[in-house]
Amino acid sequence: MTKQSFLKGTLILLAAGIVNRILGFIPRITLPRLIGAEGVGLYQMGFPFMIVILTLITGGIPIAVAKLIAEAEAENNESRIRRILRLAMTLTVSLGILFTLASLLGAQWIANHLLTDSRVYYTFLCMTPIIILVGIGSVLRGYFQGRQNMIPTAVSQVAETIIRIFTVLAFAYALLPYGIEYAAAGAMAGVMVGEAVALLVLFLYYRRSRSQTTPFPIAKIGSVPLVGRLANLRQLLKLALPITGSKLVGSCSYFLESILIIRSLAAAGIATKLATAQYGMLQGMIIPILLLPSALTYSLSVSLIPSLSEAAARNDMQTIHNRLHQSLKLALVTGAPFVMIMFVLAEPLCDLMYGQSQIAPMLKMMAPVALFIYFQAPLQASLQALNRPGSALVNTLIGSVIKLALIVGLAGQPQFGILGAVMAININIMLVTVLHWHSVVRLLHFRMQMMDFAKVGLAMFVSGWCSYILMYTHWMDGEALRFAVSCIAGVIIYLSCSVLLRLIDRTDLTRVLMLGRKLIK
Repeated sequence: MTKQSFLKGTLILLAAGIVNRILGFIPRITLPRLIGAEGVGLYQMGFPFMIVILTLITGGIPIAVAKLIAEAEAENNESRIRRILRLAMTLTVSLGILFTLASLLGAQWIANHLLTDSRVYYTFLCMTPIIILVGIGSVLRGYFQGRQNMIPTAVSQVAETIIRIFTVLAFAYALLPYGIEYAAAGAMAGVMVGEAVALLVLFLYYRRSRSQTTPFPIAKIGSVPLVGRLANLRQLLKLALPITGSKLVGSCSYFLESILIIRSLAAAGIATKLATAQYGMLQGMIIPILLLPSALTYSLSVSLIPSLSEAAARNDMQTIHNRLHQSLKLALVTGAPFVMIMFVLAEPLCDLMYGQSQIAPMLKMMAPVALFIYFQAPLQASLQALNRPGSALVNTLIGSVIKLALIVGLAGQPQFGILGAVMAININIMLVTVLHWHSVVRLLHFRMQMMDFAKVGLAMFVSGWCSYILMYTHWMDGEALRFAVSCIAGVIIYLSCSVLLRLIDRTDLTRVLMLGRKLIK
């Protein structure tokens, strides 16, 4: 079986993540034009509930499977590897079947009472098979990651994205004549087909890996096979349950957020159809733009955990401080130009992407907070690497409770409406990031050079001012061309300012070039 080093595996996942983010915007841009904001709202409305179910089924199992299989492979214990895989697959499939049947049987009640819009019923029905598909796929991904082979995960993700581009749009277009609720259901059916293709890719890789695996003698774990299975189950659950609990806080918060936003908008006197459309604008259009740069911060966080863990094992505080500072500075410097573009060019960006410039105020409100999002991932990874996952969990829980309370208090006011929900989400993002920062500072006595923030702010101001002049001075016809020139000029000016202010030095550029060469190879 093909193995990769840690760096190479990270680069493979980073490349796949970037490709998926770019390709994933194709249906995000075209779907609102096809089925409108209200249809996108119906399409998005069922996701929070499904994420809660998927968290219960697969929350910590992939990580636990990866860890246990890696340990077994280090012992050349192929028998235990297969036993762990069978055990995890049995557990996941059983839970998947149970929750899928429960969702199918309760779909009508869930659509009418929990999801607040009965028209989401057909979308929810098309969504339920995804539960079992994602469950099985997560176990196989954990298996390959445990064997240090990231290629199947990357290929399956890219294949799923490519297939989903065509199926989501094709199915939505085919069912649009029957109404937007059927078009939204068709889009969800396209997602289901994409997940099925991803699972097929993983299964084909698994079959090939089994044929290449050298069989080892059956290793006994415990005095009898039953004891071995129970020991493996205990180990699996011991690793999976805490991770599942941590993820469950976030997924439940997301689910309750979707319910409370719709109900609060209704309390403010907004009709259900309009409330659904506004929710679709927020979750289906604005949030994806904000999260576009997070592919880098996610990969950075994945790399940071083992790096900090290794340094902590050696009690090397200097290395911990240096790597944490580098990670946060990288998140700050790379995220800033995206924030500048989203704030200064919000109207043309929303108009060119979605054909709906009226959602620009939401993007402008959330753009400055995006820097907190990019900072949050490395901080949370640091807490996990330094054996403080409980602190991250408590911080997330505090932020979630305050966010949900603010949604009820602000979105329910007619003068705020959906912008009240945006304010609540912004406060949650900033609060959780500040709490993570406080936890890291208290743990490590860590300090960051405040001059870096001032330099980034100055570079953003200069580049943003130039982008604004180029965009809103009618020196040429064609909004799209002016927007492209404004974006390119803004990024170039930002990079120039960063070099002049020594935010980016020769060492940083050398590292980027070395990373690019390794990625190409």
